[in-house]
Amino acid sequence: MPIQHSVWRVSAQKPEQLPQSFLATEQLLETMIVANCGILSDQWMIIGQQERTPYAGRLDLLAISPDSSLVLIELKRDQTPREVVAQSIDYAAWLEELEPADVARIFARFQPNRSLEQEFQKRFGHTLDEGGLKKHQIVIVAASLDASTERIIKYLSIRGIPINVVQFQVFAHGNEQFLSRAWLLDTTESQVNSESSSNEAKEPWNGEFYANFGHGECRSWPEAIKYGFISAGGGSWYSNTLKILSAGDRIWVKAPGYGFVGIGLVSGSPQPLLTFRLNGDCPAAEVLREGHYHKEFIDDPEKCEYFVPVSWLQTVSLAEGVREAGLFGTTNTVCRPTAPKWRTTVERLKEAFPRYAEATRTEIPSSAVP
Repeated sequence: MPIQHSVWRVSAQKPEQLPQSFLATEQLLETMIVANCGILSDQWMIIGQQERTPYAGRLDLLAISPDSSLVLIELKRDQTPREVVAQSIDYAAWLEELEPADVARIFARFQPNRSLEQEFQKRFGHTLDEGGLKKHQIVIVAASLDASTERIIKYLSIRGIPINVVQFQVFAHGNEQFLSRAWLLDTTESQVNSESSSNEAKEPWNGEFYANFGHGECRSWPEAIKYGFISAGGGSWYSNTLKILSAGDRIWVKAPGYGFVGIGLVSGSPQPLLTFRLNGDCPAAEVLREGHYHKEFIDDPEKCEYFVPVSWLQTVSLAEGVREAGLFGTTNTVCRPTAPKWRTTVERLKEAFPRYAEATRTEIPSSAVP
């Protein structure tokens, strides 16, 4: 079951446990999420509320992620958790058939006289990808969860259905109430599963990982080449998918706006900026100078920059990046693509990076793995 929280008032003399409480109405929780989506994720933007579906029901909330994928959010209200799961999957089937113009109309009903494209650009700093709107994940928000529903959610997630549950608890202190929340499953899996949730053509994953490296004021590709790493941060949505990498995995790295710039083998697990070392013993926070690497969040495990050490097989400068029409791309930091375009992309990249096969998983020295 999700983690059950207890909240204590800090006092050296007499620590006081806050009693568990309840919201006056579940509508209040929905209103709070609309006012501050950070209750669920500070990387989502609400784009729809109480949207009527063709199936005699209303979708509670609809959000969008930085990769333009949709997040279907359902509150339990007066239904049993199992009923909510069935209803959410029914809504997801409808969501999957929506065209970009349909999603734009949903946003227009939620925020009249505003453009989804413009608000997305303002919120995330890059252009809305209409292809991303075909991907989605399901999030169920509930105060409690029975064992049967938990088994169902885990079963679906293991089989690639992007679904998760947020369990919330309310605590009272005088006239104030405090809300805590815990995810049933690691949010990384839901994010990864959403990448392949569209009804577009798929094929078995070819074992090759795609990775984004956002060169700019935040991080430097020349430094990544010099010291051997990829990184991401600024929020868990960006850094979470680094967790799916393991030592020996082969990654094809794309620098958005420049093209594919490198091929390498992962040589260790993700580490935060605070503890990541370069060349074995040099603190990355002190050595890296060409980007800020979210140093302002160095003590924040949610927003800090995370690094994955990489043994490069071949790299090129940003000016030499392979940037051609038809090559695969997504805003996820790391993914395991199943689109046919990924296979053809890798075939093309192997021509551009002929040193891709110079090492194998077994050739990574054990000393490189922390």
